[in-house]
Amino acid sequence: MKEDDSVLSPLAREKLATLRAFYNASGREKGTGSTGYKRVLAHYYNLMIPPEASVLEVGCGNGDLLGMVRAGRKVGIDLSARCIESARIAHPECEFHVQSGECLNLKESFDVILLSETINYAADVQLLLKKLLGVSHPKTRLQANIFNHLWQPLSSLATALSIRGDHPPENWFSRSDLLRLLDLSGWSAVTTTHRILFPSSVPFLDFFFNQCLAVFLPPLCITIFCTARPRIPSLSPMRVSVIIPARNEAGNIEKAVLRTPQMGLGTELILVEGHSKDKTWEEMLRVAANHPEKNISLLRQRGEGKGDAVRQGFSTATGEVVMVLDADLTVQPEELPKFYEAIVSGRSEFVNGVRLSYPLERESMRFLNLCANKFFGLIFSWMLGQQVKDTLCGTKALLRSDYERLAAGRSYFGESDPFGDFDLLFGAAKMNLQITDIPIRYRERAYGSTNIRRWHHGFLLMKMVFLGARKLKFV
Repeated sequence: MKEDDSVLSPLAREKLATLRAFYNASGREKGTGSTGYKRVLAHYYNLMIPPEASVLEVGCGNGDLLGMVRAGRKVGIDLSARCIESARIAHPECEFHVQSGECLNLKESFDVILLSETINYAADVQLLLKKLLGVSHPKTRLQANIFNHLWQPLSSLATALSIRGDHPPENWFSRSDLLRLLDLSGWSAVTTTHRILFPSSVPFLDFFFNQCLAVFLPPLCITIFCTARPRIPSLSPMRVSVIIPARNEAGNIEKAVLRTPQMGLGTELILVEGHSKDKTWEEMLRVAANHPEKNISLLRQRGEGKGDAVRQGFSTATGEVVMVLDADLTVQPEELPKFYEAIVSGRSEFVNGVRLSYPLERESMRFLNLCANKFFGLIFSWMLGQQVKDTLCGTKALLRSDYERLAAGRSYFGESDPFGDFDLLFGAAKMNLQITDIPIRYRERAYGSTNIRRWHHGFLLMKMVFLGARKLKFV
C-alpha cells in the first residue's frame, strides 16, 4: 500500500528518508537488535496480549519480536524494504508491509498495537500516535516501550567501544513526555511501569534481575512500558444489572430494592442469598412479590463466600453495565448513578468505590480496619499499576462484555478470592482496563452485624497480596 507523505513536515520527511536509507543500507533495525533482549520484551508483551488478539507492530524491523508474540493475527510495518524482506522470509506466519507509522495506510483495526522502541526513532511521534487511532477500536490497547535515558551515557559508551552497533540519533522522550503526547493525540494512558534490568534472556540472571530485583528498583530499569487506550466519546444509554449479595440482611432487603435508582435504559436487581441464618430468603421472596414493578431476580448461593455470590450473580446478569452493591447499605444505593455515568461517559472502564475520602461516621469502620484499608490500598495500587485507594469497598462497576472477558481469563489467578473484590481488580489489571476511583460516603450499618472476621479476613487479604504480587509484579 502506497504511503502518503504529504501529511509530514519537510523536516519530518527528511528524517524518515534518512532513517529509511540507514536501515536499507545496514539491514539492521532499531534498538539493541539483541535476540535475547527481544525474548525478554516478548515475555512481558505476552503477559499483556490476549492470545487470540490481532496485533499490529509499527516499526517491526526484521519481525523477530512480532514472531515471538502469541496472537491470533500478526501484522508488521516498517519503513525499510530490506528489513521487511528479511521479516517475510523469517516469519511467514506474519503479514508485513513497507510503511512508516507516520504515513500509516491500513484498512483494518487491531486489538493491540505495539510500539517497541519505535518512539525512540520516530520522525513525528505526535503524528504517529494520531495515525494509530485510525487502526484502533474502542477496546484497542496501545502497548509501547521506550528506552530509559538514565542509561544513555552507558549506551553511548557501548556504541563508542563498538559493543553496540552504530544507530541513528535517538529521540529523548521521558515517561512524562510520552504521557503528554498520548493525551494530545487522543489516547488515555492506563498504566506505566518500569521493567528490565538485564537485557538478555540468560537463565537465572533474567529471572533474578528482571523478575525479582527490577520490582524494587524501577527508576534503574532500562525499559519503560506504557499501556494506553483510545479516548472514546460517550456511549449510548445502557441497561444496568445490580448484583446484591446478602447474608443475614433481612432488615435491609426492602430498602436496597426501593432505594436503588433506575439508571440508563432500566435497572435489573439480582439478589443473591448466601446461606443466611435469619429470614433473608423469605424477605427476598416477599419483597419481589410486593414490588412487581421492579425487575428483580432471586438466587440462592450454591457455593461459599461473597466472591462466589458475586460470580453467580454476574453469570445471570442481562444488563450491559454490571455493578455490585453490598446489602448492608453502608454504601448508599443513591450513589450508583455516579458509577453508571463514569462507564457510559467513556472516561472509565472499571469503577471502584472509595470509602476513605469523606469523613466516616463514628461506628462505620473500626480504627484498625481503617488503617488496614489504607495500607492495602497502597500495596494494591503498587501491584496493579493504577490508583486503587480502597480495595475492599464492595461497590464496583464495569461493562458486562469486559466482565465476560475477565471471567474467560480467570484461570490465570484462579478462584481463590473469597471477597469478590480482588477477582475483579486483578482481572481488570490483567486486561489493562482503566480503573477509576469514585469517592462515596460510608454510613453506619443500620441492621444486623458485620460479616467481617477481622483476623481471619486479614490473613485472607495477605494471601491476596501474595497472589497478586506473584502474578502481576514478580513475572
